Amino acid sequence: MECRTGCGACCIVISISSPIPGMPDGKPAGVKCVQLTEDHRCKLYGLPVRPKVCGNLQPERDMCGDSNEYAFRILKEWERSTSPH
Repeated sequence: MECRTGCGACCIVISISSPIPGMPDGKPAGVKCVQLTEDHRCKLYGLPVRPKVCGNLQPERDMCGDSNEYAFRILKEWERSTSPH
């Protein structure tokens, strides 16, 4: 499966604990990554400074579904179920 252009759910919804250029403490859930462009493309895609966790996260039907709305909803559910809070 290919990433859906304009989605950006994984760069907004989930928390990332590893440093990101411009976000040295990582990114909290629900906060747009500073490396995500206005049209929801990663500025670091394909660059060696892109966090490994981001490169390892690949689009899959279970995560992305058939719409951006689905991706946001399922990722929010997954984030809540894995959050220590």
